[in-house]
Amino acid sequence: MSWLPDGTVYGTLLNLRSEFDALAPQMHEPPYAAPPRAPVLYIKTANTFSPAGTAIAVPSNVPEVEIGATVGLVIGAGGEVRGCVLMNDLSVPQAAFYRPPVRFKCRDGFLGVGAEVRETDPAEVQIEVRINGELRQTVRFDALLRPPAQLLADVAEFMTLAAGDVLMLGCAAPRPRARAGDRIELRSAALGTLAHTLVAETP
Repeated sequence: MSWLPDGTVYGTLLNLRSEFDALAPQMHEPPYAAPPRAPVLYIKTANTFSPAGTAIAVPSNVPEVEIGATVGLVIGAGGEVRGCVLMNDLSVPQAAFYRPPVRFKCRDGFLGVGAEVRETDPAEVQIEVRINGELRQTVRFDALLRPPAQLLADVAEFMTLAAGDVLMLGCAAPRPRARAGDRIELRSAALGTLAHTLVAETP
């Protein structure tokens, strides 16, 4: 039986250097006029959870979706990390990331969740993103702007993570894109394989 979160899942923006650098020019524009000083988080609601191996429906008005290969830190008792899980943070393509609209991030099924939680060092995780068998991206987590321990500490300054919550480490840019009919595989020696097929949403 596939594992699913029983708490809140939080995504982290701008934590991989490639994404930070890609959006750096926007950081000096109004209304912020500077890079963020604290972690930029968003929520993936429970309706987005898709167990490993299931089909994910893509709305007819969305020609492509962005694939967000990432690692989720699963929080245990006392706020400690009890393990890591492979996640595919799907999103409708968008230009601005500071306040991503819910309709882009939280569509039904838009978070692929790995089948199991494993104990591993996130810094040693590497994810291959394949679409229809073709390698489209390789993501590493050994050079985060905020490594896991720092990210957890910085988040703890303004909110408490409870047992069962998941904190995603972030995604690399540019994100590969896929469309209905494509098979997506996230492969990691440390965390296994997370596969989904995108299908057209039925009216």
